[in-house]
Parts: sequence; C-alpha cells; structure tokens
Amino acid sequence: MKKHSYALWGAALFAFIALSDSYYVVQQTQQAIIFQFRDVVRVVSNSGLHFKIPFIQSVEYFEKRVLALDAKGSSEIMLAEQKPLEVDAFARYRIRDPLLYYQKLRNETTARERLGNMLNAQLRSVLGTVKLSTLLSPDRTSVMEKITKGMAAEAKDFGIDMIDVRIRRSDLPEKTSDAVFARMRSEREQEAAQIRAQGQQEAVQTRADADRQATIILAEGRGEAERIKGEGDRKSLEIIAQATSRDPHFFSFWRSMQAYREGLKPENTTYILNPKGEFFRYFQGEGLEKQP
Repeated sequence: MKKHSYALWGAALFAFIALSDSYYVVQQTQQAIIFQFRDVVRVVSNSGLHFKIPFIQSVEYFEKRVLALDAKGSSEIMLAEQKPLEVDAFARYRIRDPLLYYQKLRNETTARERLGNMLNAQLRSVLGTVKLSTLLSPDRTSVMEKITKGMAAEAKDFGIDMIDVRIRRSDLPEKTSDAVFARMRSEREQEAAQIRAQGQQEAVQTRADADRQATIILAEGRGEAERIKGEGDRKSLEIIAQATSRDPHFFSFWRSMQAYREGLKPENTTYILNPKGEFFRYFQGEGLEKQP
C-alpha cells in the first residue's frame, strides 16, 4: 500500500515537473530559439505562451529591444593631419536574426567583444581620413553616418541591424591641447597686433586728413577775411574820399582833432615843437577861418 502511494506521489511530481517544463513565455521584448539536444528546432518571434517537449527541448531568449554598445574606453586615434584625438563612442543595435546571431556569436559576451572591436576599427578607419575641423563642423554628421554604414555592413553577417554610432566625447590629449592652445593664442595675438597696426595707420591717416582739411579751411577763412577787410577798407576810403571832397577844411580839422587826441595823451606824452608850427595851427585859430 505504501509503495503504491509513493508511486502515485512520484508520478504526480513527475507530471507536475513535466507540465511546468512543457511551456514557456516569450515577453514582448524578447525572441526565442528552441533547441533539442542543442540542435535548433525553431525560432519564436511572437510573444505569449508557447509549448515544447519537456526535458528534451530547451529555450534561449534574445532581446528584441535596441541595445547599447560602449567602445572599450577612450581610444587615441590619429586624425588626417596627424593629430591624436581621444574618442569615447557608443553604438546602438538590434538583433534582427537570433538564429544567425547565435550561430555566429553564441552569447552576448562574445557579441559585445566582436562588436566592440568592429567599432574601434571603424572609428580608426574613418576618423583617420578626416581633420579635426571637420569633426567640429556640421560635416560631423556625415562622418558618423559613414562609420554607421561600415558597422552595419559587417554586423549584418551576425544577424544584427546597426542603428547608429555616436561619439560621446572627443578630446585632444593634454600635451596636444597645450600645443593647440599655444598656437591659437599666438594666432590671436598676431591678429590683435595686425588689427592694432591697422587702427594706428587709419588713425594717422585720419589725423592727417583732418589737419589738411583744417589748414584748407583756415586758409580759405583767412582769404575770405582779407577779402572782406579789403572790401571794407575800400568802402572806408570811398566814404572818406566822398566826405573829403564835400568839405576839405572840416576833414582837415577832424583829422587834426584825432591827431591831438591820440598824440597829446597826458600820461606819457611829451612834445618839443614850435607852437606856431603847422601841427598847432587850430590852437591859434588858424585854419577855421578858411571854412565857409
């Protein structure tokens, strides 16, 4: 009786284990390969509940999602102008054919190793033909596309679709950075010196033009002043001549009064003259009698 009971319990346990091993679940983010004694039976891409032969068939899952691959640390790559550049890049890919992926790479560890080597090789191959200025310009996009295409051409043999490759960080080595900084500083100093020299030259030319224009303006002003003065003198002489012609005796008297006022200033003037001379004739009452 006990042996029969043990057999039933053993059969029940075996049935439970066999039942639990007869189905498997594929998530929406997964795809699976069914093996029978390590031989591939089929590939399952549809998510959901599936069945298999218990104990004989096994399941291995592979990702459907986009996977990230980091390059093996920062790689020092020599650019076209023989300048070293430290590049830290990453790639994104998807397993398109899990069977081919398994046959070529077996597992994710091997896949990352192979893809990492491919990424470094592509970076060196492509970046070795471009200059630093290209990576700092909008042409950087076309460079990355070229790297991605090269990776995609190699990865398709492993059942992998390469989505894109991106450079996370790119820096010049410390020694090169110092040399580039020194060169850039020297170029900026030369440019500044050239700009200052041009400014000084323009300043000298501007001052010379201003001085020349000032000289011309002053000369024109003096000429105009002399002309106006000459015109005034001419009109003054005409007026004097007209006044003299009208009354010569009064004009002579007026001129003598001016001479007395200017010549006989009391503060510093001493004359030794004959009081009966021509200069003092109006003090003696002469000359006025001749006036009408």
